Amino acid sequence: MSKKNESTSLSNLAPAKGSRKTRKRKGLGESSGLGKTAGRGYKGQRARTSGNVRAGFEGGQMPLSRRLPKVGFKSRRKLTGVNLYAVVKTSQLEKLGLSEISMQALKDARLVSGKGTKVKILFSGEVSKKFTVEAHAVSASAKEAIEKKGGEVKLLA
Repeated sequence: MSKKNESTSLSNLAPAKGSRKTRKRKGLGESSGLGKTAGRGYKGQRARTSGNVRAGFEGGQMPLSRRLPKVGFKSRRKLTGVNLYAVVKTSQLEKLGLSEISMQALKDARLVSGKGTKVKILFSGEVSKKFTVEAHAVSASAKEAIEKKGGEVKLLA
């Protein structure tokens, strides 16, 4: 067998040189380099066997996360999902380039996401194309602009 084949055989596999380190042998006497306190320092809670504490614990002092003021507000209506609409603008509808825009078309275009989401069409920019739209709600100005170009608005229940 040649030297090249011998080094690549399965019986001679070994990790790359320098990729494996020997583990630190803590607490095996002073001469080991990590003897006596074994890298834990002197005394104190963390020097003990079960001395670790949970993240954010400050030794009984009121933690920073509880000392800082709470910021923001979340409406109960938003949390429960009552009468929420996904807003779609008329300028976005125009960019789709479709003559009939259904709920499925809005989901495919990623303008609406989620199951059972209600859609409201709002007026934004000019409406230059004729199209039919299905939505749960439409603003008066959006409805007027769509119907002005000969389009139609179908309200869903």
